[in-house]
Amino acid sequence: MSSSFDNAWCTPLATLGGLGRLTAMPGTVGSVAAFLVALLVPIPLWAIAAVAVVGGIAADVHARRTENPDPPEVVIDEVVGTWIAMFGHSPANALGALFLFRVLDIVKPFPVCTLERLPGGVGIMADDIAAGVGANLILHGLLWLFLRGGFASFFG
Repeated sequence: MSSSFDNAWCTPLATLGGLGRLTAMPGTVGSVAAFLVALLVPIPLWAIAAVAVVGGIAADVHARRTENPDPPEVVIDEVVGTWIAMFGHSPANALGALFLFRVLDIVKPFPVCTLERLPGGVGIMADDIAAGVGANLILHGLLWLFLRGGFASFFG
């Protein structure tokens, strides 16, 4: 892939137009940007999948160009992870989804830590996808346990 191809869309997409270069906490900035977009416009599952695929390609091209297997300025993976964490939850629970995603993305429990080691754009995306799925499931579980009857629904 040529440098002009990269400059045309790969680096801008991977870094959210350079947003990933603005701070020492690019992952948090990318996640908050995704969070705000999803609050304004619900993101359908097909769009999350499309951004994951195209973003993974862009992240891979950018990582190869910079010779860094996981460049910190690449934040399209945080966008996908945040949207997955928020998917199917009401706006009232969106902040909880964002918080849980950031915790899992930073702490990287199994299997997130393992997926991060996959090569190229796949590895860049896979750990955030797993953290997003984990955050989504944990939030569903917490809501069920504390607000929707939880275990009492089995005995009542």
